[in-house]
Amino acid sequence: QVHLVESGGGLVQPGGSLRLSCTASAGSLFSMNSWAWHRQAPGKEREWVARITAGVITDYAAQVKDRFTVSSDDSNTAYRQVDDLKPEVTAVYYCSGDLRFVTEIYGKDYWGKGTLVTVSS
Repeated sequence: QVHLVESGGGLVQPGGSLRLSCTASAGSLFSMNSWAWHRQAPGKEREWVARITAGVITDYAAQVKDRFTVSSDDSNTAYRQVDDLKPEVTAVYYCSGDLRFVTEIYGKDYWGKGTLVTVSS
């Protein structure tokens, strides 16, 4: 059974920094082809914000391009770093991943349940 679990959310003051993590686990050997981060602000639709593919190729939505940094490592964990937080980035942040079991040719997308980030003084 596949699980993606986000962590690192919480209450942060404006101007602060935050790093979210997302760790994948499964019952069999697997690799992550790519990771993506999404967010859903109060009263708004969920939106995609960033992606990292093969651990090195990054892509960002225009509204976060200069402020968010995504990365991943060999421990099946992805990260999202943001500095100089502003109240408008308050949202539930979700990660998703294209996970491929080693016995399969193609991967499949899985989602975490999200973690709330609140930027407020």
